[in-house]
Amino acid sequence: MIYSSKKLFFFFLSYIMMISNYNTSGFLTATNSVGLNYGLLGDNLPSPANVLNLYKSIGITKIRIFDPNTEVLKALRGHRNIEVTVGVRDQDLAALAASEEAVKGWFVTNIEPYLADVNISFITVGNEVIPGPIGPQVLPVMQSLTNLVKSRNLPISISTVVAMSNLEKSYPPSTGKFTSQAREQLVPVLKLLSQTSTPILVNIYPYFPYASDPSNIRLDYATFNTEAIVVQDGPLGYSNMFDAIFDAFVWAMEKEGVKGLPMVVSETGWPSAGNGNLTTPDIAATYNRNFVKHIVSGKGTPKRPNKGFDGFLFATFNENQKPAGTEQNFGLYNPTGMKPIYKLF
Repeated sequence: MIYSSKKLFFFFLSYIMMISNYNTSGFLTATNSVGLNYGLLGDNLPSPANVLNLYKSIGITKIRIFDPNTEVLKALRGHRNIEVTVGVRDQDLAALAASEEAVKGWFVTNIEPYLADVNISFITVGNEVIPGPIGPQVLPVMQSLTNLVKSRNLPISISTVVAMSNLEKSYPPSTGKFTSQAREQLVPVLKLLSQTSTPILVNIYPYFPYASDPSNIRLDYATFNTEAIVVQDGPLGYSNMFDAIFDAFVWAMEKEGVKGLPMVVSETGWPSAGNGNLTTPDIAATYNRNFVKHIVSGKGTPKRPNKGFDGFLFATFNENQKPAGTEQNFGLYNPTGMKPIYKLF
């Protein structure tokens, strides 16, 4: 049964990767595709070579790694069909923000050796550090990396990854507003990105607000599992929480004068264990299945209708070196044997 479920999953992902290359006009486009986060916080994970074989077998063409892991990047050599997003570690930001020379040194060490045979499409500067004490270090590093790749005419986009903690208000979506710290730290980053229409990467997890208030938030609304309008916001109707959160961020950007900036969903998912009956394999499968369908549909969100965007599921594996509980249970696969944790399709 595991093998047949796995094959169905492989077939579906291969299919969506094929159809996601076309928009409604039939032109090739890079939007509407689904990738996977490849986390490494486990002591029982398969080798990178085996993980890449898994990605190949299920048709994954986009992955995100959280740091320039040498073992993973070496294994990616020659796999130019896979677009790779590489993160700058949070703990490296202070040194890199100090000078452009430090950034050049980081690039020469961590990216340069792989340019010829690894398809690095994004470098993300920090992971959810805005807003926060090291948030101000993001902008100078992004500026230095942007200048560097531009000077060398490299097709690498420079961005950062942010959480919804930047929002002071998010309900209803049209009230979306950044916190004062986010206005100080994030808005300059957004304006830098808007100069080249480079996407901001956002992590959106409906699981967390649902888990904090399951009595008042409908599960079907949190998991894309209803077509009924649950939240009416002026002329815009919302049948799922994901779109409401996404659009709240869009509204917040617009209030700061940043309009039309693309967004990539760098993380989303639902844990399959760790919090009782709120985190079952069935619920996790429902959320992830419906998220994939939502992305592939290309229908966008109520505020950005028919504007598709890319998304990355979190994560490939359960990682046993993360904090105990739900954090260890966001994976699609168990590391041992790379067996699926639930039947996704």
